[in-house]
Amino acid sequence: MATLTTHVLNTAIGIPAAGMRVDLRSLHDPDTATTTHTNADGRCPAPLLHGAAFVPGRYTLTFHVAAYFRTLDVDLPDPPFLDEIVIAFGISDIRRNYHVPLLVSPWSYATYRGS
Repeated sequence: MATLTTHVLNTAIGIPAAGMRVDLRSLHDPDTATTTHTNADGRCPAPLLHGAAFVPGRYTLTFHVAAYFRTLDVDLPDPPFLDEIVIAFGISDIRRNYHVPLLVSPWSYATYRGS
């Protein structure tokens, strides 16, 4: 069964980003929305999509990075340089897993399609 997963690494200090809020939205089905938080390993505790919900289409993942860095008492400007990072992506092959990691600091981020 194919799945959509994510994890977040705090590259500013080299640790998993535990407790970050992550929202998943389907652009083809507005009723499909999920909010979760990363665990101690920086991963969401369950796949964001799997089974019958894993369908082709366009999606967004929103990572609430400023709120996360504030929990670490990072001195952020107002407004923060990065507040919410939205990654828009498509799922075209429902036979394959999609993994969308986020590497983030208060000043930069990177993502890629993992396996």
